[in-house]
Amino acid sequence: MIFDVVVVGPLAVNCFILGCEESREGVVVDAGGDADRVIAAVERHGLTIGQIINTHGHFDHVGANRLLMERFGARLLIHAADAPFLERAADVARSYGVHGENSPRPDTFLTDGMEISFGRCRMQVLHTPGHTQGGCCLYLEAEKKIITGDTLFADSIGRTDLPGGSHGQLLQSIRSKLFVLPDDVAAYPGHGPETTIGHEKRHNPYF
Repeated sequence: MIFDVVVVGPLAVNCFILGCEESREGVVVDAGGDADRVIAAVERHGLTIGQIINTHGHFDHVGANRLLMERFGARLLIHAADAPFLERAADVARSYGVHGENSPRPDTFLTDGMEISFGRCRMQVLHTPGHTQGGCCLYLEAEKKIITGDTLFADSIGRTDLPGGSHGQLLQSIRSKLFVLPDDVAAYPGHGPETTIGHEKRHNPYF
């Protein structure tokens, strides 16, 4: 599998470009900004992007949705609980003193246990509310990788003081959906460096 990371936008979001090496079908996860750099990475890998996926709806993760959807003719997927964020992204970004873009409406809603396919590659949606009510992680079982969005970070967790956040709910989501995975699964968060499930189970100070 092609698994590339481009750090984008004013809040340094990890945007993931995933692709099937055989069919060259791909997806983009968390297109937070810098659409030109994401497009360049997609073209470098020779991928056809059919789906753009948001792990959650915060402005820093959705800012390039519109440009990438127009460029690739791709469909947009996000959990229904976070869809309302999309049309308010520019206003929220402005409140933080940065530029943001509203996103088009989604074509499909993510649901817990949903399987997303691109070529021969598969990933499973894990609904992990707490940072937001619609927060999701994307588990690539065959690759032993999981994209955790702003649910779980290296030695930290997502903030829960924003609208829709719940500290207790986030801890429960991580325990029940992520910490049940094998220890050697590599976890790729929405910001910052990768980690592993085993490391976080043993060393994350929130647990």
